[in-house]
Amino acid sequence: MLTRDRVRLDSDIYRPREEGTFPVLLMRQPYGRAIASTVVYAHPTWYAKQGYIVVIQDVRGRGTSEGEFNPFMGEVEDGFDTVTWAAQLPRSTGKVGMYGFSYQGMTQLYAAASRPPVLKVLCPGMVGYNLYSDWAYENGAFCLQANLGWAVQLAAETARLKRDRAAYQILHQASRHLPFDTPTPAFQKAFQTHCPGSFYQRWLAHPTFDRDWQSQILPLDAINLPQLHIGGWFDPYLRGTLNLYQQMAKTNSPQSLIIGPWAHLPWGRKVGEIDYGAAAASPVDSLQIRWFDCFLKGKENGILKEPPVRYFEMGSNQWRSFETIAQDNYRTYYLASDGLASIQDKSGQLLLTPDPQTQEDILVSDPWRPVPSLGGHPSIPAGSFERSGIDCRTDVLTYTSEPLIEAITVVGQGFILIDCTADVPSFDLCGILSEVHPDGRVYNFTQGYIRVDFPQRPVKIPLQATCTTLKKGTCLRLSLSATCFPAYAINPGMGAFPGETDLIDRQIITITVERDRASQIQLPLL
Repeated sequence: MLTRDRVRLDSDIYRPREEGTFPVLLMRQPYGRAIASTVVYAHPTWYAKQGYIVVIQDVRGRGTSEGEFNPFMGEVEDGFDTVTWAAQLPRSTGKVGMYGFSYQGMTQLYAAASRPPVLKVLCPGMVGYNLYSDWAYENGAFCLQANLGWAVQLAAETARLKRDRAAYQILHQASRHLPFDTPTPAFQKAFQTHCPGSFYQRWLAHPTFDRDWQSQILPLDAINLPQLHIGGWFDPYLRGTLNLYQQMAKTNSPQSLIIGPWAHLPWGRKVGEIDYGAAAASPVDSLQIRWFDCFLKGKENGILKEPPVRYFEMGSNQWRSFETIAQDNYRTYYLASDGLASIQDKSGQLLLTPDPQTQEDILVSDPWRPVPSLGGHPSIPAGSFERSGIDCRTDVLTYTSEPLIEAITVVGQGFILIDCTADVPSFDLCGILSEVHPDGRVYNFTQGYIRVDFPQRPVKIPLQATCTTLKKGTCLRLSLSATCFPAYAINPGMGAFPGETDLIDRQIITITVERDRASQIQLPLL
């Protein structure tokens, strides 16, 4: 097809074998249309067998499509043109739905923002609606590993399309061992030459939510369509999925939300080191067909009579349904210590009542040996891992509860409040919640990270939303550190941002967790 500015965009089209007319399912993606997001979805031929014309398109400047690719730019206009064209394909009923996750999820929102009347329904998976706070940064901290990994992947694909063999080899090798701190001159040249639109450098150059980021926010009223929102408990963009669902749930269009125990990919039963059982295998393909059947074929299949929110509950390994994602049943755990929470497991405690005798804890962060990231939502690979070895480090404060006298189910977003001071004007805090088993194994289930640039007491760390059951006899643990590298860029300590500093600028940071009841965990319980 040709866009309004006469750029050719290429698609693969899959059609049902039967005679008749059919609605169209559209996916627009930047990774080569033959992939068709089969890393998480069924192949388009399966969707065609369900009675749909399926269109998988290379976005501008990707695959064999013409033009220059600049991530997220121009997708509104190209989306409108593509949806309009797809609706007019031979044997089409003139109704279009869209599906896809990550960038392919975002292209749905951009297409909808142009209000094509033939677009009837969306199924956005794992999206960062606000590109600043849901994608590039988390609470002011640059998401280094995810952002750099994606940028190198796109740069390598650009080099491949331009047949730059030398650059492709360099970038491909770099993707296996990301150069977080000391990129070689050869890598820098290849990366700067082929990174699409220099978006990575632009993201680093705009570390706050300024006008550049604000201009990219889509008007919510423009995407007021029925939507099936898809998320994963260990997906780095889950906060974007939840934010979008919460906003769209206020509209008059039907909205539904499903969150599995998945990382960004794949969507299977095992994530990290945990096997969540056969029930954790993705039901998304069949669910999307029910959603499309309802809104594109007018079938009364009961999908709108079901509770709109569906969570996979980790620990019990079962699906649960809810009417809303709202949660107001919080339990507070107070931090207590004898001052040695960085040294001994039993020194830091989580108590249900404040301890007036608690002592301050000192946390020293050395940029020469940052606390490594392991699993959770921001790391690659993501998921739940045994982390007792990290908790033994003396630059990690640990606070552990008594064994639970009954199982508890955490559902929703919790918060960590840390009353602390530091010897530098800027520092980071990472809080990780884990389940401690009687034999000493420790498995993370949620975490949060924040950059602190202004004096605030206490510091509030939002946690990744979760739904998990902690078994009777296990303990809850908070692990607190000032780095989580390379998931997040290291804060140099003097107020500068990652794009403004070099290795030599990083400071040793000393943080004091004060001795009062303000330091606590607020945990949402079912």
